[in-house]
Amino acid sequence: MQNPNEDTEWNDVLRAKGILPPKETEFSEEQIVNMIEESIQQKQAEKDKQLSELDLDGLDELEDSEDEAVLEEYRRKRIAELKRLSEKPRFGEVREVSGQDYVQEVNKAGDGIWVVIHLYKQGIQQCALVNQHMKQLSQQYPYTKFLKAIAQTCIPNFPEKNLPSIFVYFEGDMKKQFVGPHELRGTSLTCEEFEYLLGQVGAVDTKIKEDPRPKIKDKLFTDLGNNDW
Repeated sequence: MQNPNEDTEWNDVLRAKGILPPKETEFSEEQIVNMIEESIQQKQAEKDKQLSELDLDGLDELEDSEDEAVLEEYRRKRIAELKRLSEKPRFGEVREVSGQDYVQEVNKAGDGIWVVIHLYKQGIQQCALVNQHMKQLSQQYPYTKFLKAIAQTCIPNFPEKNLPSIFVYFEGDMKKQFVGPHELRGTSLTCEEFEYLLGQVGAVDTKIKEDPRPKIKDKLFTDLGNNDW
């Protein structure tokens, strides 16, 4: 009986007609080695991700089942990271500044410091809303310096139509401006949306990676669902 795995014209005809199953793919030794290496690299990357999300206690619990040298390296990195954070200034509140403070508090904030400053005016609804969000985020991200200032005390004749305005600085350099109600999404701006906007710049290390702002069609369906027909 003829071997169905042989490379013959007759077997090719039978495979084409579905009489014989497709011939199994053959891999060269180099391809097999590459696939094994890719698999090892993928598993190591997954392991690295899992370990990077553990705190020191979690790493201690894995000592019996994981390679101690690898765990010790992660522990060393985590301790170094915690030490670095402990040495960074902590803020945790929104401080009011004036034009005289601007250069010192913003442009000379220091190495590795993000500054978010809100120019506002009393009596503007969205300014009050942004100040509320600033207060919440300042507590959530104490390593970012959150400031607020009455616009006219910092920039004389600053147009009221541009309020609220948010300026974002890193190490004294301006990285982003959100000027006016439109760029800050009006009075419907949520704290999550504000956090997302600051996170896109890098001012806060947020886990919100997708814009939480409701899509127009989702809002439409929600509005229709709330109506009585």
